[in-house]
Amino acid sequence: MKKLLATVAALVGFAGAAQACPNWNLDPNYGSYNLSLGQMRAGQRIGLQAGGNNYVWDCPNVNPQTDTGAGYFTSSPDVRIFANNIEGNRLVLRVNSDCDSALLINTGTATWYYDDDDAGNLDPQIVLTRPRSGQIDIWVGTYDGGYCDANLIIQAQ
Repeated sequence: MKKLLATVAALVGFAGAAQACPNWNLDPNYGSYNLSLGQMRAGQRIGLQAGGNNYVWDCPNVNPQTDTGAGYFTSSPDVRIFANNIEGNRLVLRVNSDCDSALLINTGTATWYYDDDDAGNLDPQIVLTRPRSGQIDIWVGTYDGGYCDANLIIQAQ
């Protein structure tokens, strides 16, 4: 009986840890946006608070093949966009913030991307060179686990 209880307790612990990682199945903290190509070309700015308490590299469900810097994110995406007619354009996602922010996205093809400082001034930027129309989940975190005010900027080029 003790072995059974220990096994159940371990499984519950593992399930709790997995839920503490970024999860695109959760509802976004700052809303969902259905964006046309024209809206993305004009640029969209969404104010939010960067940060979180989930260290990205402790999350087995997140495996970005891009940057390898530190980053702390919430479990829920901050923003979910539905990009329409984006094929043939580049999609630039960047953050302007008051701290050392980080950016994590999951595309409709279940591909993870991460960046720490590519926009300069300790701000991240991810450029999707061949984006597909569909759902893109976006997390804006911080390098050190703190919190700060930030703007997510979405622009098609």
